[in-house]
Amino acid sequence: HSYPQSVIFQSFMGFDGFFFGRLDYQDRARRMRSKEQELLWRASDSLTPPMADLFTGILPNGYNPPDGFCWDQSCDDPPIRDDPDLEDYNVDDVVQRFVNIAIAQSTVYKTNHIIMTMGSDFQYENANLWYKNLDKLSLRQRPAELHRANLTWPLKTDDFLPYADNAHDFWTGTLPFRPALKRYERLSNSNLQTCNQLEVLGGSASRKGPFGVGDSHTMKNAMAVAQHHDAVSGTEKQHVANDYARRLANGWLHCQVVVSNSLAALSGSSAERLYCDNLNISVCPLTESSKKFSVTVYNPLARSVASAVRLPVNGSVYIVLDAGGKSVDCQVRTKLFLYTFVNTVILETFPNFLLTWRVRVCVSRYNASDGNNAHSNQSSGAYIFRPNTSTPFVISKTTSVVQEVRQWFSPWVSQVVRLYADSRAVELEWTVGPLPIADSLGKEVITRMDTSIQTAEYFYTDSNGREVLQRKKNFRPTWKLRQSEPVAGNYYPINSRAFIKDDVDQLTVVTDRSQGGGSLRNGSLEIMLHRRLLYDDTRGVAEPLNETSDIFPEGLVVRGRFLLTLDRPSSAADTHRPLAEEVVLQPLLTFTDGDLDPNTQREFSGLQAALPPAVHLLTLSQWDEDSVLLRLEHQFQTWESKVHSQPVTIQLQKLFSTVEVVGVSELNLSANQWKEEMKRLQWTPQSGTTIGRTHTRAHTHTQWPSFINLAQQRV
Repeated sequence: HSYPQSVIFQSFMGFDGFFFGRLDYQDRARRMRSKEQELLWRASDSLTPPMADLFTGILPNGYNPPDGFCWDQSCDDPPIRDDPDLEDYNVDDVVQRFVNIAIAQSTVYKTNHIIMTMGSDFQYENANLWYKNLDKLSLRQRPAELHRANLTWPLKTDDFLPYADNAHDFWTGTLPFRPALKRYERLSNSNLQTCNQLEVLGGSASRKGPFGVGDSHTMKNAMAVAQHHDAVSGTEKQHVANDYARRLANGWLHCQVVVSNSLAALSGSSAERLYCDNLNISVCPLTESSKKFSVTVYNPLARSVASAVRLPVNGSVYIVLDAGGKSVDCQVRTKLFLYTFVNTVILETFPNFLLTWRVRVCVSRYNASDGNNAHSNQSSGAYIFRPNTSTPFVISKTTSVVQEVRQWFSPWVSQVVRLYADSRAVELEWTVGPLPIADSLGKEVITRMDTSIQTAEYFYTDSNGREVLQRKKNFRPTWKLRQSEPVAGNYYPINSRAFIKDDVDQLTVVTDRSQGGGSLRNGSLEIMLHRRLLYDDTRGVAEPLNETSDIFPEGLVVRGRFLLTLDRPSSAADTHRPLAEEVVLQPLLTFTDGDLDPNTQREFSGLQAALPPAVHLLTLSQWDEDSVLLRLEHQFQTWESKVHSQPVTIQLQKLFSTVEVVGVSELNLSANQWKEEMKRLQWTPQSGTTIGRTHTRAHTHTQWPSFINLAQQRV
């Protein structure tokens, strides 16, 4: 369970407690011995306690029922027979077994308030059978009972990652699993936020206009389903993964109508707009066939950005004009990609510039374990990452030093290194696949960046794109680790960035999707790119991770990119925070064939002024006919930046150009409760002080004047 989960549940959504079943088997054993399976999880170093303190309980059986109490149609346990006239009357036996389980369970918890889990993911198909039996048992509320016990609880300030359920069974395989779906989910979120924003800025004309009737709800629903823990994680069967992608694609079609209608209303032009959703493989039929076309670029960030636009074309000479009719520098470069041989227009120039730092980028692979070895019969699979050796096989080595380099290391690995004008980041675009399996070995491909930075086995990863956590090789902050998998046991989630640093330099890698990685040697950072496996790992998917399709019958080909920056540690966040924001919410391109109408409005901003660099426009979405939902996030931690790690004040009344703000009502993060009505139980950490039994922040439903103050990491 990740770090921000606690903050989001407690401080932003008003939860009183959180109970879960999966934590590392070594951590669980220690907590059972010390009766620390209930704790206070303080998952923020930027929010003042107890704002981020969430009572957290570890469930006794994962999320499964106690032995003998599974009443699903797929289970063999006998039901409760409470008719004394029946020969198989068993109430006395059931009660005694239930009491014995409760007594045994109480020996590893701090109080006698016991929680019993019923059901499971694979044993909850018949609700009628379950409730016919559950209704005959007495259940009590929790965590209120625990709160009334008036005890102190151990404090935890790190996360619960990585997770292993046995010595050789680390669930870090989910982190890079299905990289194409992970990227599509990230891109779909960017498209959804753009759709939401333009629906607000374009008003009612965005939902019904010259391009028809559109809606954002279809895309919202598809994105919501894609957040399921067996969706974006990739731990679903292949046909289910295909269905998630299909739903996202269908949602985007609905949103395209909203976007086209809104841009027509804002620009005054109802010319047909086209969308090129395959630019990642350099495919756009309009730009490849038309001699003259117009590109509309919408920036969903609440500040200006400089972004390169790369388009596939078939000509050799192009003139590019901006909205004012002024010439824009461009380059036409011959592409040597594996699957397309066209030209590309880059709307930026490359300076005559040589990098002043050297990073050796090494693409390597691990061969996946097939489970046939002396230590364990566990194979590498959808959940489990388990290479058959701790030393990867090198595929390529290179040093990134020039403006653009295209490299083809093997028929299934290539990369392009680019440096754009006025950019402090180097772009590393990688293409991997189809991974060969003719040798009957699964492959897990990584890229590793080796530097002279003295890391002393420390490295850093973001947590859900919010706070950054320090990691250390072969170490856990709250318990003594017995390491049995030196590679998989040191892999962590990388949602948007990771970095290594010493006192002088910091190398930060910004990713375009959720991935996994670690630092397995001094000065090094490795990230997994792609996996193709031949065995199931017996964790529920029931099929190997071997992605193929009609387009890629020999195996999935995946393309992605990293942005690499080198800064002084004291100022690195000033670069990587906005850079990661730009990757998550990227500009949306729409295309129009030929010339634009002379009366077309060619420039528009939905804001009266840009937001401060520390503030991220998280949500701008239509709520009802007269209201919009707005979420603003202070994205810096308290220690990250001398400039931006300060509270910020925003005046909402002067924020938007097409929206008149006449009142403000503050809700919790999930927008289902007024903030003034959100009351939470307060808990006492060990060696701490109690701060009241309930907590609330008073706000009126029409807070005015419309100034809001955002402290670090607040939403």
